[in-house]
Amino acid sequence: MGKPLVVTRLSLMMFIQFFVWGAWFSTLGLCLGKYGLKDFGGGAYGSAPIAAIFAPLFLGLVADKFFASERVMALLFLVGGVFMCLVPGYVNAGDGSLVVWLMIGHMLCYMPTLGLSNSVAFSNVPDQTWFPRIRVWGTIGWIAAGLLVGFLGWSDSSKMFWVAGISSLIMGIYSFTLPHTPPPGKDKAISFRSLLMLDALKLLAKPGFMVFIVCSCLICIPLAYYFGITSQYLDHCGFKAPASTMTIGQMSEIVFMLMIPFFFRKLGVKIMILIGMLTWVARYALYALGAPDQVAWMLFMAIALHGICYDFFFVTGFMYTDKVAPAKIRSQAQSMLVFFTQGIGMYFGYRLAFGQWGKTVTQYNELSAAIEKTKTAEPLSYVDQLLNMFSVERVEADATLLSETMAQWKEFWWLPAIMAGGIAVLFFLLFWDKMENHDEKPSAKTTDSAEAAVETELP
Repeated sequence: MGKPLVVTRLSLMMFIQFFVWGAWFSTLGLCLGKYGLKDFGGGAYGSAPIAAIFAPLFLGLVADKFFASERVMALLFLVGGVFMCLVPGYVNAGDGSLVVWLMIGHMLCYMPTLGLSNSVAFSNVPDQTWFPRIRVWGTIGWIAAGLLVGFLGWSDSSKMFWVAGISSLIMGIYSFTLPHTPPPGKDKAISFRSLLMLDALKLLAKPGFMVFIVCSCLICIPLAYYFGITSQYLDHCGFKAPASTMTIGQMSEIVFMLMIPFFFRKLGVKIMILIGMLTWVARYALYALGAPDQVAWMLFMAIALHGICYDFFFVTGFMYTDKVAPAKIRSQAQSMLVFFTQGIGMYFGYRLAFGQWGKTVTQYNELSAAIEKTKTAEPLSYVDQLLNMFSVERVEADATLLSETMAQWKEFWWLPAIMAGGIAVLFFLLFWDKMENHDEKPSAKTTDSAEAAVETELP
């Protein structure tokens, strides 16, 4: 099979895979709020961290040992697609508890596919340097899903789950056509020491790495505010298609991803991670300062900062971990970082974010109802739909209600800004690691894997 054809097939795999996730993740909270299920937002978003915690165990015990990667991936996408196709019915029925369980079921199927797709890609490309150009199609798929959902006017509609569910079923069928990839760990004994990351945990004895892990876990708590709550905030600020607007963040991510190697050489680990943390402070400060008058340019800028927020912190963190860990336990160390960040940190972050949102923005339902009344029910032309994707209109609602609700939003966004700032100060004062004792240079494959791994978590 020719190299161009293999690359095209693997690129399409990445595109569809992240299209599935991008179709619902950015505006899940907005959708649940519209159907009176906002109290279940923390649980629904918490499905991703839960799955991130258990996915490595599934991969290590089952997928890597007994079955071809593409076939396991096909089965997971088909089952996960069924779970997702059931979600809109229960959203419409107002059964939030079952929606949460369906989301957990879907994500338990979805998360292992992130590692499986990497295995399929790395096993079938002629050169590992091809992987980044294949993986970037995943981010493009996420962007395309957000643009489509926004274009259709489904940013707050349960119909977006149909887009995700049907895409998952398509991905399941397509996975059967992917190049055969035997289980990578077929001939290796199951190592519970590796699965439980026991060797990697010994790295915490290094003061610098311990500070890095603790701060990485803590910074994911305010990070969850962005993914979980931004779409609801944009809706209150007059953005017509929040799902499309939030794709600006992924667009900037692609740009800054290409600049990471340059900045890594020039600035070093500490400065890059610190810049990433401080950019989170700037993002939430822009959200807070822009709330009273719904200042559109502040909100657009805050979203566009996603490339620095995400790449400078996460990608640099994975590269640092790859450098610190001895070659034999690098995969363990990367899994441990995902466990503490995308797992533990994000789980508690979503819980805190949605809990605080419910207590602080108490007039959310009233303003949402007022905004909903002003929306036109007339079908829009394709041109109008395209123009609406990144448009902002003046919020037509009772002036007192709008003013009071926006004051609540301002108060809400200052907490993650303060949290991120405090963690940045802690990191600045305590982190110190010249990496002078790490004489093993990471292989190109390992470094590419580290950079790719973070992208597979949350584009």
